[in-house]
Amino acid sequence: MPSATLTSPAETKKIPKPTATKYCLYARKSSEEDSRQALSIDSQVKEMLALAKRDGLDIVEIRRESHSAKESGQRPVFEQLIADIRLGKFTGILTWSPDRLGRNAGDLGSIVDLMDQGFLHVIRTHGQSFTNNPNEKFLLMILGSQAKLENDNRGLNVKRGQKTRAEMGYRPCMAPLGYLHERPAGESRSRVVVDPVRGHVIARMFEHAAYNGASGRTIAEWLRNEKFRTRTGKMVSISMIYRMLRNSYYTGRYEFPRGNGVWHKGDYEPLVTQELFNEVQKLLALGPKPVWGSKSDNFAFTKMMTCGACRSGITAEEKHKKLADGAIRRYVYYRCTHSKDLHCKEPSIREEQLIEQLAEMIDKIDLDISATKKRIQAQYEYLQKFSTGVLGITGKQELPKVDMKKYALFVLKNGSNEEKRELINHINSRLTLAGGRIIDCSSSKS
Repeated sequence: MPSATLTSPAETKKIPKPTATKYCLYARKSSEEDSRQALSIDSQVKEMLALAKRDGLDIVEIRRESHSAKESGQRPVFEQLIADIRLGKFTGILTWSPDRLGRNAGDLGSIVDLMDQGFLHVIRTHGQSFTNNPNEKFLLMILGSQAKLENDNRGLNVKRGQKTRAEMGYRPCMAPLGYLHERPAGESRSRVVVDPVRGHVIARMFEHAAYNGASGRTIAEWLRNEKFRTRTGKMVSISMIYRMLRNSYYTGRYEFPRGNGVWHKGDYEPLVTQELFNEVQKLLALGPKPVWGSKSDNFAFTKMMTCGACRSGITAEEKHKKLADGAIRRYVYYRCTHSKDLHCKEPSIREEQLIEQLAEMIDKIDLDISATKKRIQAQYEYLQKFSTGVLGITGKQELPKVDMKKYALFVLKNGSNEEKRELINHINSRLTLAGGRIIDCSSSKS
């Protein structure tokens, strides 16, 4: 009878002991479903902590995420989890269900690859366990694919329902300003009704635009005088006014989905006629009348300051005067755009006066010295290349010390519009035009 082989104590110590699995508890909810899943993450963590306590699992870290898993590579916490598993920080994942890890083939494939390479040992859920076993990995992929199928079908069902509602005359989204949603008692869905407070004002707004040729700014001033406010109590901006004037919903017809060319007749009362709407569109197609004679690129100081009276932006006006000798002299004036106050009384300022005032303030203005130095260095290097390549002057010299304020003063008086605009971008001070003078509002002295 063969004798049994005995293992010495020394040989026993060489046998490696299995290491305990280091789990990361991963909880996720879809950000799109924020209202319906407000407590989802907390409940997942609570349930999985109870499971870990029951089975004696070693949870190294808990990670939470509010991101949809429909597309791969869009979840920063999950991506970091994958990277940490490759580094050996975790060897197991504890999560509520497989669809928390992924609803797309890309993320599921990353998980399976980690198992194939031996980085990920096990995935535990509330009712299942998945290890590096062909059958268990196959089941994991099936469950993830099933979650993706349900998600895709849900999107198709939603779109089908929206299309059906649109064909019934009910656009499946929030009604524009001038209408309200109302759900009568006993009915399953709400309906769109005219807002008794704002509806008639919207109709008059279209009339002002069509019959009086009122611009968006004029209509905004009129709405302010009417004390008109949105449903949330805010004033209507000029951009919103133009969006409303272009919205065919007010005629009782709408396009859904937008841009597909399919029009539906709404099951609600129109605020304006199709003829009135068409008249407004003709005026909008003409565009605003040009107020100034030149492009904004010809003006160097339009974006550097605001109006001290109404906080609007500053624009420029170019005027030309014919002299007695036949020459044409160009004058540039900077003044308030009146975007926040149509009747702002802030006086304008000539460009020459503006430059003189900036020159006087140059020692007090907060100028980005580092950016200005880079500009000077670039100009000096270009001059060196020109001297060597064109003039034949050899020998490279270092850039001498330059007084930044003197350089800024030189650009203001002698630089091109492009150089002046670049210098303005390096000014950190908050400048305003008040009483025909430039004031540095960021300075405590002003």
